[in-house]
Amino acid sequence: QVQLVESGGGLVQAGGPLRLSCAASGRTFSMYAMGWFRQAPGKEREFVAAISWSGSSTYYVDSVKGRFTISRDNATNTMYLQMNSLKPEDTAVYYCAADSLRYRWRERSDDFGSWGQGTQVTVSS
Repeated sequence: QVQLVESGGGLVQAGGPLRLSCAASGRTFSMYAMGWFRQAPGKEREFVAAISWSGSSTYYVDSVKGRFTISRDNATNTMYLQMNSLKPEDTAVYYCAADSLRYRWRERSDDFGSWGQGTQVTVSS
């Protein structure tokens, strides 16, 4: 079982940057694809981005392409989401997630086996 802890959320003005981190422990981080999701008030959770176990492949939802960058450091068991040019509509609780099967890559999926507790991102206009 993997434990995931997000950090880096906060309040930022529109147009500003923010970087989220997800620290993983409990299993071999480098064997599993990872993803970021978000949930805004009154809305369903939505996929944001995913990264393969090696980091060689990434995928983004259209609304964040060109603004967000997902990355990972397998040496420190940490995944990141660099968010630039933030918009008020990016306001949400952001969750990191880990796949349940080793060496599986799916560009876009909601089927992740482990989730963090979430970190709040608020973008003011």
